[in-house]
Amino acid sequence: MSGPVWINIVVEDSLSEAVVQTILRQTPYRAGVCLGKRGAGFIKQRIGGFNNAARWSPYIVLTDLDNGECPATLIQSWLPEGRSPYLVFRVAVREIEAWVLADTKTFADFLGVQQGLIANNVEEIPDPKQELIRIVGKSKNRELRDAIVPPAGSTRKQGPDYNGRLISFVEKFWSAARASKNAPSLKSMIQRLDEFRPPPVR
Repeated sequence: MSGPVWINIVVEDSLSEAVVQTILRQTPYRAGVCLGKRGAGFIKQRIGGFNNAARWSPYIVLTDLDNGECPATLIQSWLPEGRSPYLVFRVAVREIEAWVLADTKTFADFLGVQQGLIANNVEEIPDPKQELIRIVGKSKNRELRDAIVPPAGSTRKQGPDYNGRLISFVEKFWSAARASKNAPSLKSMIQRLDEFRPPPVR
């Protein structure tokens, strides 16, 4: 490959975008246009169009498994006719927050908490987002707590700068290679990118 290949990406939200961009910076590829960022329903509704576009241009589609059975089942149900050759369609088990947590020592150091607070089997956590918030709540860094953890008594599901602080962590400190040791679905995505062959330059 003579230079970086630009790949359009489709994600659920801005945190997923930061994760994919960071993964791509550790490969010969670079993120092109970012689409989506409106949740899983938006991606599911338009997956056929993205798959069709990937007949000619490379695309990465990343969504969360959430309460689904397994990544293979989700992919089959969304694309029963099969994938185009230039589509990389991956599923984070169970949420993108599991991949963030999977770089356990780095995230613990970022929060200033003991690494033992973060389980190594992050993909077995039923609700990784809530687990991440719970762990942040144990940090002595008040700024991080106030940014990521919702205020006591609030009906909000996350703090006011949840995405901003986690995106900053991902961009500055998070390593896909380290995290992949604790997150099989992330490891699978990295392997898929290693095997990926982009379209020839025209």
